[in-house]
Amino acid sequence: MRPLTTRAIYLILATTGFVGIGGHDKNHGDLQTYAFSDTETKFNMADGYVFFEIVEPQDLAYTYKINPADFAEPWNATHYGVGLVPSDPACGCGSFANDDDVEGNIALIERGECSFVSKAIKAMEAGAIAAVITDNDAGNDELYVAMQDDSTEREVTIPVGFLLGRNGQVIRNTLHKLHLDEAVINIPINLTNVATHKWKQPPWVVW
Repeated sequence: MRPLTTRAIYLILATTGFVGIGGHDKNHGDLQTYAFSDTETKFNMADGYVFFEIVEPQDLAYTYKINPADFAEPWNATHYGVGLVPSDPACGCGSFANDDDVEGNIALIERGECSFVSKAIKAMEAGAIAAVITDNDAGNDELYVAMQDDSTEREVTIPVGFLLGRNGQVIRNTLHKLHLDEAVINIPINLTNVATHKWKQPPWVVW
């Protein structure tokens, strides 16, 4: 018998009710999604940021933060054991060649070549439940961009967040090196009562 992966364990825990924070559960494919009240959502954010953790692969198993986009849906639900899938093309400005992998997961897209809204729309068309847009400046390890609407009045019905370029580069490169199509993440996570020095932060980024 093959050993259970971390993702399989999270799916089992979510399905049996051992993982989750309040709210009511909603099935999303074979993953479990939990809805938060407005109060609970605020507890999962600090200074406006949303936090997530990578649980697989171990090389990337750290806590990360993203700056949510005002033009998109808020991060009102948490997802356990969902995939973070690099888009193809990386810029996310065209139809996704890997839409089968992206569907039901979160798209990881690089900044550039088209607007943030256009990237989010393409992720939605591919069936993504959210999008994380990483800076195309791989050296950016401190500047969080406030993503702007492009004034085209298109509706973005999924959450979108901005990730540091350094984090995005390391995630993409590590997945490529390990021949993996996705990282397994939990998003958002609650760090309200956790001291900053106890967060498992990526060693390549100074918070």
